[in-house]
Amino acid sequence: QVQLVESGGGLVQPGGSLRLSCAASGFTLRYYAIGWFRQASGKEREGVSCISVSDGSTYYADSVKGRFTISRDNAKNTVYLQMNSLKPEDTAVYYCARNGMGHCSGYGSTTLYDLWGQGTQVTVSS
Repeated sequence: QVQLVESGGGLVQPGGSLRLSCAASGFTLRYYAIGWFRQASGKEREGVSCISVSDGSTYYADSVKGRFTISRDNAKNTVYLQMNSLKPEDTAVYYCARNGMGHCSGYGSTTLYDLWGQGTQVTVSS
């Protein structure tokens, strides 16, 4: 079965850290760019980060730059999102998605992605 499964979400205090995982099955993840998105309650889904295929280039939204790090482990067919210095405004459901293009140009557009995970809730609160 072709799917993406996110995990690692939870409740964390401001300033804390979480690492999200995006595990792929049914296909080889390293042939695709992978994006992370988030959707807060009542807001549109926004692109957070992307990792390309060719050279592993990474891209980040300004709101998370310097705090979040995306990486991939091809042996485990998994992409990660390390989130540090979390803020209450980071609270959202986080999704990973498969981008059929090998690069991350325009990564924030949801129309570029053909496969989505079910999402994992991240709540930052004291």
